[in-house]
Amino acid sequence: MTAPHRSRVMDIEPEWIDYNGHLNMAYYNVLFDRGADDLFAGFGIGPDYRETRNLSTFSAEFHVCYLRELKLGDRVHVTSQLIDMDEKRFHFYQELHHEDGWVSATGEGLGLHIDMSGPRVAPMPDDVLAKMRGVFDTHAALPRPERVGRRIGISRKG
Repeated sequence: MTAPHRSRVMDIEPEWIDYNGHLNMAYYNVLFDRGADDLFAGFGIGPDYRETRNLSTFSAEFHVCYLRELKLGDRVHVTSQLIDMDEKRFHFYQELHHEDGWVSATGEGLGLHIDMSGPRVAPMPDDVLAKMRGVFDTHAALPRPERVGRRIGISRKG
């Protein structure tokens, strides 16, 4: 797996364009989610994970920063970096890259590993945990992205 992980290339779909002529804010999340799906598949947490093990992942929190608009015809990919993790949770950072190289948006999330019989937060199976820790160890050598841990708010002068 690459460090950071790089998703497949994705197209902006026509129905995602809003009345301002650019990508509607909701679909940045869709693109980030698809990029996460590509990353998670490498851990064995793909589409069949729920059916075969009755386990899944849920998003607990996700923050998006919109840096540059995307339009119909643009092609993008997502890079993902594991920032922190334990046996039940994982903190990750993503960037949405235009095919020309510039970053359109950043995303930061906290994911939970879920036992669907509850549903409830539960430890990952050993094989999944080992794969995720392997990627985390590789990603830990990467520089910490500048945008990790950003807060939202209105800055006021003293």
